[in-house]
Amino acid sequence: MEKEMDTSKKRQKKSLFYKLGIGLLILAVLCWVIAAIATMTPYSLTVKASIITGSIIAGEILFWAGALLVGKDVVTKYKSYLHPKNWRKKGEGQN
Repeated sequence: MEKEMDTSKKRQKKSLFYKLGIGLLILAVLCWVIAAIATMTPYSLTVKASIITGSIIAGEILFWAGALLVGKDVVTKYKSYLHPKNWRKKGEGQN
């Protein structure tokens, strides 16, 4: 009974590194969204190319930094949610 309480406390209290990693992963997704939205802006082609390139590079850096902080299991679960092949499946492999 005590072990169950200990594990539930560990699940509820996340470390600062874990929270920072999740935040970096969210920012990485936002960078990719910015890259997609930049194609529809009225700016010149060179400005668009700069925005897209910068946001993709920043997104990759933020993703890998966040992945290092949260760990392999969380990143694997995160990638499975974003993979289009898994979008129509209901609950298989995703908890």
